[in-house]
Amino acid sequence: MKLSVIVPVYNMMAEGKLENCLNSLLRQNIEDMEIIAVDDKSTDGSLEFLEALSKKYGSRFVTIASPVNRRQGGAKNLGLQRACGKWVGFVDSDDWVAADMYARLIKKAEDTGADVVGCNYLLTDEIGRETGAAMQNNTDDQTGPLGEEQYKRLLLHPGSMVIKIYRRELFEKQKIRFPEGIFYEDNTIGALPLLYASRFERVDEPLYFYYQHSGSTVHTVSIARCEDRMTAMKIYKEEYLQRGFFEKYREEILYKIVEMGYKITLFSYLQAAPRPSLAFLRRLKNFLLTQAPDYESNVYYRQYTDAESRKLIALHVKSPVLFLIYYKLLHGYRRLRYGRKKENNEK
Repeated sequence: MKLSVIVPVYNMMAEGKLENCLNSLLRQNIEDMEIIAVDDKSTDGSLEFLEALSKKYGSRFVTIASPVNRRQGGAKNLGLQRACGKWVGFVDSDDWVAADMYARLIKKAEDTGADVVGCNYLLTDEIGRETGAAMQNNTDDQTGPLGEEQYKRLLLHPGSMVIKIYRRELFEKQKIRFPEGIFYEDNTIGALPLLYASRFERVDEPLYFYYQHSGSTVHTVSIARCEDRMTAMKIYKEEYLQRGFFEKYREEILYKIVEMGYKITLFSYLQAAPRPSLAFLRRLKNFLLTQAPDYESNVYYRQYTDAESRKLIALHVKSPVLFLIYYKLLHGYRRLRYGRKKENNEK
């Protein structure tokens, strides 16, 4: 088997999202390919839809029904257990891919001897539409035969897993699996296969179509999901410690913990929460000081965090109470200024 594509599925029948995704995989021009759809205890008829496709396409389309909801990480793990392909890819069930995506990625791998090959993606807000904002999802200075500098760049910016194919042996030989029962499982695992790879290449075109909608994980902010992001980064740290990568790439790993577990979590939560929880802000402060107590001296923190954000973070660490008061006043002032500016423009 040349390629296994794993698709975690949970309640994706609405708007034809699941059908559109799977149709894009079924039209791939690769004969020796299997689609492994893992239903994560859906309640909307997704499983029955998948089983009908399995009956229609035989071994080309495999359906796995999880007896319990394990979140995307658990569904991907079930898919990896079943996968037979030399190459493995992952697709979110509300997205879709270009008709020649996997053929082109595999050709690039075969031509170069790469262990991992990626591409760019396109943002779209309409199902099935293949026009929109094209986004680069890795850079040329991360590619080629991999050495220390490339590994550092890939740790800092691994890019999305869904726009890549991997030699499946990277997962099997190194016993790489996703954390289960939480969101943001890719934040934990994303860079690991790349650290075990000898060569990474990319096709500099958008071949993956990322559907922007309010129900997607990245657009849903709650305390529970923020807690999941912190949990994911705690697992991330432990994973790299156990595998012997932590001391070698200490600065890069600690910065990613600060960025993904703390910084993005803090500001996305504040923007989304109508009434921010002081108790949660205290937990978030504790996460930062426990997981990366020397964050201010991290070279990447200084490089990638703007002055205003550094000021806000310093205040949050000093006093979550004062931080919340200041942030509310700042946010209120900016809303008022924006309202007045808009009013003047309309006159």
